[in-house]
Amino acid sequence: MNILDIIAKKRDKKELSKEEIDFFIEGYTNGTVTDYQAAALIMAIYLNGMTNKEITNLTLAMAYSGEVLDLSKLGEIVVDKHSTGGIGDKITLILMPIISALGVPVAKMSGRGLGFTGGTVDKLESIPGYNTQITVDEFIENVQKIGISLMGQTLNLAPADKKIYALRDSISCVENISLIASSIMSKKIAAGATKIVLEVTVGNGAFMKNIEDAKKLSETMINIGKLAGKETVCILTNMDEPLGYSIGNNLEVIEAAEALQGDMEEDVKQVVLELGSYMIKLAGKGDNIEENKKKMIECIDNGSAYMKFLELIENQGGDVSYINDVSKFENAKYVYPILSEKTGFVKNVKAEKLGKISCELGAGRVKKEDIIDNQVGLIINKKIGDKIEKDEIIAIIHANDELKLKKAVEEIMDCFEICEEFVEKPQVILGIVE
Repeated sequence: MNILDIIAKKRDKKELSKEEIDFFIEGYTNGTVTDYQAAALIMAIYLNGMTNKEITNLTLAMAYSGEVLDLSKLGEIVVDKHSTGGIGDKITLILMPIISALGVPVAKMSGRGLGFTGGTVDKLESIPGYNTQITVDEFIENVQKIGISLMGQTLNLAPADKKIYALRDSISCVENISLIASSIMSKKIAAGATKIVLEVTVGNGAFMKNIEDAKKLSETMINIGKLAGKETVCILTNMDEPLGYSIGNNLEVIEAAEALQGDMEEDVKQVVLELGSYMIKLAGKGDNIEENKKKMIECIDNGSAYMKFLELIENQGGDVSYINDVSKFENAKYVYPILSEKTGFVKNVKAEKLGKISCELGAGRVKKEDIIDNQVGLIINKKIGDKIEKDEIIAIIHANDELKLKKAVEEIMDCFEICEEFVEKPQVILGIVE
């Protein structure tokens, strides 16, 4: 078996065997397959597609190309949640303490942000003292002790996926459903989940720009799950505007703390309840989705979800006084309100552009080595369907650099389209694919 024959086979639109896919992944991971050979094969896959069997074999080969987390000590069923990313996505911070407080073990490895999408690890690390870089043993012990642990990806999980992802980016082969699906699922399988709830975001602030592509991606990931013996559910959510009101690390932690005390934005609430109700179902703790949602609301109302959030933070070295009194988080040097130039209704919001503005302020990374500024970001005061008066605050910029502030001020009003006619609030949950 050699890589040239494998490239030629996919070039000629033939199905690759499991052995051929394993040969490629092993060779590319250890360096015996070169970047240019891998690029040729990835381009052939991009152009000619893959069968469900090929996609699953590629996923499993990438999942097992490095270390695989063994969570069997936590029981037969371990449910994980993953989002395809978006703007202002603080769902993990809110959802996971609720799920844990309801008796479902939460062992979640999260990533850092890159580009206009934020990372959960960056948000957690904006809480003074919180340690995301714990050992796997500590991670599992934390879950056994208090039912929850959120950490960064310290293991060498799915290294083949990391190499292929970087390669796809450099040869314009990112937007391919087979490759996206296998990338997401390989990481989830390597992270030890037995059942998976996936949030597939859709819209101008998401990777999948339209509902048709999002459904195709969801169906592909569910097929992978079935063939890999991992029950998977996909929830399609709207990302045509930021989720909640905050974009930026400290700002999103503050919003999460408020949400867990009952002050939750409606769009955030809908996403949290939908994802959580299916996590509870997959964990075998209740088949009735609406009843599961009621359990979650009760968990917020009685304070047990908030207490679990505090317990998580304290257990991993974080200073809970910042959560109990969010005014302790230091403000950015410049807090600058943007006023609406006219009266009307918000018709459209450019979510991706808002994400990029926040990133340029320092809340995200353009390059992996960029240092995050936890204080900066945006507060969005008005969203699609909201009425706004002339000179009313539409957004607030939090900046630590005068030049970056000036640039953000120039760009931000272009992110909001205001019209005279009444505008309906958009649907938040766009569909469920099981």
